[in-house]
Amino acid sequence: MIDTKKEQERDELHRAIWAIADELRGAVDGWDFKNYVLGTMFYRYISENLCNYINSGEIEAGNTDFDYAKMSDEEAEEAREGLVEEKGFFILPSELFCNVRSKAADDENLNETLEQVFRNIEESAKGSESESDFEGLFDDYDLYSKRLGQNLQKQTDTIAGVLKAIGKLELVKTPGDTLGDAYEYLISQFA
Repeated sequence: MIDTKKEQERDELHRAIWAIADELRGAVDGWDFKNYVLGTMFYRYISENLCNYINSGEIEAGNTDFDYAKMSDEEAEEAREGLVEEKGFFILPSELFCNVRSKAADDENLNETLEQVFRNIEESAKGSESESDFEGLFDDYDLYSKRLGQNLQKQTDTIAGVLKAIGKLELVKTPGDTLGDAYEYLISQFA
């Protein structure tokens, strides 16, 4: 039997991705667009996954007002080793998707910011069991591509637009399915 709620969520995801494509049409061709959408969705997913994991642990411990996204990077560093061991990667609070996205429109160096964030995520897994899973993870996310715009400002504006649009997406309860559905949809539309 077909799960109509899941089908509705999938259709909504497809419409949202197509709306992002329409908004950015001309700036990025279909095949490259796929890399930016999927890369950004994955960045959002691992950011939210880590944040929810940490927050849940703190709430279970009785710290009901805790929010990792609002924690200082210095305080968060203390948990780096344990989190890499448990989750396979680490992201500083300032480098979480929600925090980078909230500052994207005003970040004149957004390309550099994201380049550093992606490098830090990949490097956080070095020496761990997940190293091979994260090595080169964001290689297809070319932050300086002329396809994003002919100058740095246009490139930054395009990337900020992708972050904003992906941030608006309603991700379903099963993000693995969401990423898989998004990938299949993008391949079918732009292959």
